Amino acid sequence: MGIKKAIQKFLGFKTDSPSLTVVGVGPGDSSLLTIAAVQAIKKAKVIVFPISSNDKKSSAAEIVKEYIKFKKKIPIIFPMARQEFDPDEIWSNSVDIIVKSIKNYESVALLCLGDTSLFASSSNIMRIIKNNYPEIITKTIPGISSFSAAAALSNFNLAIKGETLIIKECPSSRQELAELISINREKKTVLVLMKVGKRWEWVRNLLKKEDIFSKSVIALNVGMPDQIVQEVSKFELNKIPYFSLLLIRFDYD
Repeated sequence: MGIKKAIQKFLGFKTDSPSLTVVGVGPGDSSLLTIAAVQAIKKAKVIVFPISSNDKKSSAAEIVKEYIKFKKKIPIIFPMARQEFDPDEIWSNSVDIIVKSIKNYESVALLCLGDTSLFASSSNIMRIIKNNYPEIITKTIPGISSFSAAAALSNFNLAIKGETLIIKECPSSRQELAELISINREKKTVLVLMKVGKRWEWVRNLLKKEDIFSKSVIALNVGMPDQIVQEVSKFELNKIPYFSLLLIRFDYD
């Protein structure tokens, strides 16, 4: 018996134990699923997906529902920066559930909205598994990001020759966003601001003040039935959901 197999047996894993695959399922539209994502989901015996609370549906699971009808499904509450949840406990419990499935010789697919490398909560689970269970083979399937989809829907070039693309969570204060705009206005920079949500009212007022409506796009619930993607100058809603973003291009000489 090889060293790796001996270690796996000692730790309670079956020889040639299945891997964990983190699967990016895109922003919401099932037609944006990659072939690799569909294949990984079909192959997995257990599907793990995030929910915001016990009474909520999973957006990630809804995207792939036609492929997981007869799979073993495990919802996990992801904290999403909410104070009522202890994130360390959430991630630790999630890892325990996934490892238990793998020990039972069940291959696992962990669903991730959008792309697996961009603000993905699943990265916390991967970090713990790699640190605590290095013998588990992990794979990652990238997905289409919400801002890539929004850019395509609005014919917005995320970056052209000579430009720099910056992707950030929307600043939490008016001053921080004003400084970000000031620093990048003359630098041939395109800004992608994620998770605008509750900040929208003061963000909109600042965009008006900075006169950057004309080349900016707002996108809500990209890929979902109620998606909205349009120029900021034509957008009139005062409140917007969590899944919202801005694409900002500055006028420069």
